[in-house]
Amino acid sequence: MRKTIARRSIPWLLSVAMTATAAHAADNKVVIGDIDDMSGLYADVIGQGGVEAAKMAIEDFGGSVLGNKIEFMVSDHQNKPDVGAQKFREWADRDGLTMVLGGSNTGVSLAMNNVAKEKKIPFIAIGAAGASLTGKDCTPYTVHYVYDTTSLANGTAKTIVSQGGKSWFFLTADYAFGTQLQDAASKVVEANGGKVVGAVRVPLSTSDFSSYLLQAQNAGAQVLGLANAGNDFTNSLKAADEFGIARTMKPAALLAFLTDIHSLGLKSAQGLYLTTAWYWDASDKTRAFAKRFFEKVKREPTMNQAGYYSATLTYLNAVKAAGTTDADKVMAELHKAKIDDMFTDNGKIRADGLMEHDMYVMQVKKPEDSKYPWDYYKLVQTMSGEEAFGKLSDSACPLVTTH
Repeated sequence: MRKTIARRSIPWLLSVAMTATAAHAADNKVVIGDIDDMSGLYADVIGQGGVEAAKMAIEDFGGSVLGNKIEFMVSDHQNKPDVGAQKFREWADRDGLTMVLGGSNTGVSLAMNNVAKEKKIPFIAIGAAGASLTGKDCTPYTVHYVYDTTSLANGTAKTIVSQGGKSWFFLTADYAFGTQLQDAASKVVEANGGKVVGAVRVPLSTSDFSSYLLQAQNAGAQVLGLANAGNDFTNSLKAADEFGIARTMKPAALLAFLTDIHSLGLKSAQGLYLTTAWYWDASDKTRAFAKRFFEKVKREPTMNQAGYYSATLTYLNAVKAAGTTDADKVMAELHKAKIDDMFTDNGKIRADGLMEHDMYVMQVKKPEDSKYPWDYYKLVQTMSGEEAFGKLSDSACPLVTTH
């Protein structure tokens, strides 16, 4: 009788063991979400190119981790904070979301930031510039990966002031990103002996910049600080050129992308200073990635698209090292990671969530100096991570004081 019970128990025990293994595998399923502007003024900055870059990283990683196929989902936030936050929450509640890549728009990212904290899901902000994401608005689950308003100002604004551009007037995107970028640049200008003589706030996706540029012209400043991005940046610079303002004021590109320069053309963009985290033609590693990306997208990648690739791989490596998708254990691995890849060779994720790495001040080439397609930048200065982003001890993030 005992032998019969024992034999009958074996299949039952095997079934329980297999069920437990399957449940553990399901618990460790990796689901990555991408919430970005896929159709608006920032779509060229990351958009579909970012989707392809993340998919490249997943493919390069092998397509699976912890015994499960990696899932990837995409949503268009339409530059609306409530839409981005709602989609994040929906994926978390319904689809087993384990990490979100945040695309362009600081306002949307700040809304998503709150969901990351509530749901305890890692959120890697790529396209948003607002430094408050790792400052006063930091969370234990947020990583700010490519650049922020502090590093952009420390590059472009400081360079222009040092070359004699002392008086500034700002054309500022009318939401959190523009406000934080203008504030960061203003501090740099004033700290280096310059002054801000005025500013005007401009709604997103403005079609007519004439009235705003007239205010800038009447202010009598030397520098036109463009605290905007994407199509708003290119359209405002084109308008300044048409109205002759670019001949009397020096435009300052506080956040410009390779796609912007491509859209403007070197004849219009030549001489512009800008700050970037990455450039496709900087090294053998960047060129190798850019070649693969170009084959899929038919253009060179922006720094944010390169950031999507790097951040996705960095997250997957942290999951593998942790042996679980448990957010706290994965975040612990992210904070221990040394990021050495095609994006940076000296990256580290600080206690406040900032991914600190070198940043580069570039100047847009003259048409005659460009030797081949997309050969747009020449290096002016390399800033160390601390020089660009500031010291961790100066961070406004409440988490820093608890470490």
